[in-house]
Amino acid sequence: MVDKRNFLLGKGERLTEPVLPSGRKLDRVPPYTYAEARRRLTPMIEGAVAELARLPEAARPAGQVVSSVTLNPEYIAKSYYPEQVLKAYGLRAVGSKATRITPEKRSKDRTPEEKPTTNLFIAGSLGSFRRLLADLEGVGVADAVQQDLPALEQFQALDPASKIKGQIADADQQALEVVLHASEFRADAYIITAFQAYLQQLGLEADLDHRFHAGGLCFLRMRAPSDVVPEIAKFSFLRAVRQMPRLRDFVPLRGGGANFGNAVMPNVDAVDQNVRVAIFDGGMPQNSPLAPWVTCFDPPGIGASVPAALEHGYAVTGAALFGSLAPGEAPRPFANIDHIRVWDVNSGSDPLELYDVLERIKNTLDSSPKYDFVNLSLGPNLPIEDDDVHAWTAVLDEYLADGTCLATIAVGNDGEADALAGLNRVQVPADTVNGLSIGACDTPAVQWKRAPYSSIGPGRSPGIVKPDLVGFGGCTTTPFVVLGNPATTSLAPQCGTSFASPHTLRIGTGVKATFGGSLEALAIRALLIHTAEANGEPQQEIGWGRVRENIDDIIVCPNGAIRVVYQGELTASKYLRAEIPLPDLALRGNVNITATCCFATEIDSAHPGSYTRSGLEIFFRPHSGNFDEGATHPKTNTFFSQSKLYQTEDLLRTDAHKWETSLHGSVTKRASSLDRPVFDIHYLSRDEGHVDHHTAKIKYALIITVEAPRHAVVRKYRNILEPMVPLQVPIQV
Repeated sequence: MVDKRNFLLGKGERLTEPVLPSGRKLDRVPPYTYAEARRRLTPMIEGAVAELARLPEAARPAGQVVSSVTLNPEYIAKSYYPEQVLKAYGLRAVGSKATRITPEKRSKDRTPEEKPTTNLFIAGSLGSFRRLLADLEGVGVADAVQQDLPALEQFQALDPASKIKGQIADADQQALEVVLHASEFRADAYIITAFQAYLQQLGLEADLDHRFHAGGLCFLRMRAPSDVVPEIAKFSFLRAVRQMPRLRDFVPLRGGGANFGNAVMPNVDAVDQNVRVAIFDGGMPQNSPLAPWVTCFDPPGIGASVPAALEHGYAVTGAALFGSLAPGEAPRPFANIDHIRVWDVNSGSDPLELYDVLERIKNTLDSSPKYDFVNLSLGPNLPIEDDDVHAWTAVLDEYLADGTCLATIAVGNDGEADALAGLNRVQVPADTVNGLSIGACDTPAVQWKRAPYSSIGPGRSPGIVKPDLVGFGGCTTTPFVVLGNPATTSLAPQCGTSFASPHTLRIGTGVKATFGGSLEALAIRALLIHTAEANGEPQQEIGWGRVRENIDDIIVCPNGAIRVVYQGELTASKYLRAEIPLPDLALRGNVNITATCCFATEIDSAHPGSYTRSGLEIFFRPHSGNFDEGATHPKTNTFFSQSKLYQTEDLLRTDAHKWETSLHGSVTKRASSLDRPVFDIHYLSRDEGHVDHHTAKIKYALIITVEAPRHAVVRKYRNILEPMVPLQVPIQV
């Protein structure tokens, strides 16, 4: 029997071509003259040098110190990085964070007002800072440096107290997490050695054997009396110190209760045994009903298992194989699973175990062939912070930066915690930009909303849309049903983002299994976002919406519509034009165009405000014949509008949305206003917060759905686009 369904169209990249930029020129009027900048900055730098000189000598590795430079808000665009000042005096930026200030002056005599800006952490020898001060006090400042100085609004030594994050409880031996400005490269080894020597003077020691490096930062664990923390914070290259967060407990939100019946395990192999899936969790009971599709691994050196963790791992893995179950035969799994046990008997009691768990995850990912899918339904019990990146987030984002793996990460179950204190925000590491953070909705039915326990956004910029998606996670009245007793196939009710996350992963593996190797990880991520149901719920609660329960709703186009998949690579500073497929015939009525673009990127964890090293500008040009006078390319219309997204997040930082890794939008146009419409995609690159033109290519996926009910859109492209033929039909969830 011939399958008549209207499946996805592939090879959309055949509708792309490179184009030249329009040659925009930026004209900046500085807020200060050089004379004004010199007058303002000289006493600031004098005070900073005096403060830095008072630091203990041992806190200044190789005579190096770190100072704080706040940019004038008119200079936060990355092309205005004060590179000449740093270069002339042998200084370097080791990190940054977003902040808000009211500048002393604005350009063009405008009234000063509070604006978002960037606080740079600048490292160099104390002598270099003194030389800058001497030149300002004299007449020796080079012309190029003079042009950069108006960008510097404030210059000050770092207050050690500002490095202490949150409250640290009184204790004789408090477990601490320490973050240093130190990369993994040999050139920065002296910083770590000096820190250990500084601690020894205080009678302390850090655990250097279990440290993590990511994006120019070094994450360490140690114990120390809480009253000594202010002394630790004096170390010049210390970025942050906080009380070590604990791992989330495996306490079910619901369990037991009424008899939900029994499931019957299918006697079949997984649909696609080439798809590689990893679940990092609490382990799996031996000889369970899931054994035919699950391979269990215990990392070297892990301690004994814990019953509650085994129960959690068993339920999460069952959710990834079958979704929420009902009595009777379970559906056929889409893929086999590697379950890696990372939780042991120490994980719930020893706060330093947080790093052991992360080390098990990282070592497994680094030593195994690349996984297609990864799920994490555990992590630190720590809401995300806007001005710092946690080790768990940075390590995962680095692994996912090549765009070949799709990771689903549970956002946590603290949605009912104190909102004013920010304790209800998504938890680490669900603030990754290269993964999918998954919240929970309360039902798979047509009318749904966020489950009250599901942690909410917004995320940290860039990455404001958190959670990315919500999936069914259960509630008191409609629980998520999992296998309960591993000795039987009895069913048990559960609730939590721990189950919404693998449930969403299962949908993704189903899409992958349907088409085999035709769809890459980024395309699957884009499809899940593209087809999500928003249902009118607030974006900070549900992200882009609820993931579709039925795979047909993702891979099959509605009548009168086509859905095209574009997959490829982008080159930094170049423009790629993607044609939006429309028929040759004269269009009538309305045409709806929906598009989603996803990409993966290297990250810079030392610069949270500039965390993603890659970004996209996408220009929608609906009509090839409409030009502004003297323009090279047709006029643009708004498409991927982020204004609503950034209402609570520095709207005036107009370039912020360009660095989001997922863009989604939709417009409805009169047919007469469309003529060979296109998207022009510009790949932006930055390194350490400033423009970088040397970054390698990045992968992208673009999904475009065109609904023109009166026309046969696909006929024009039958020799260019290729229908994606399922390997397995029918596929049902």
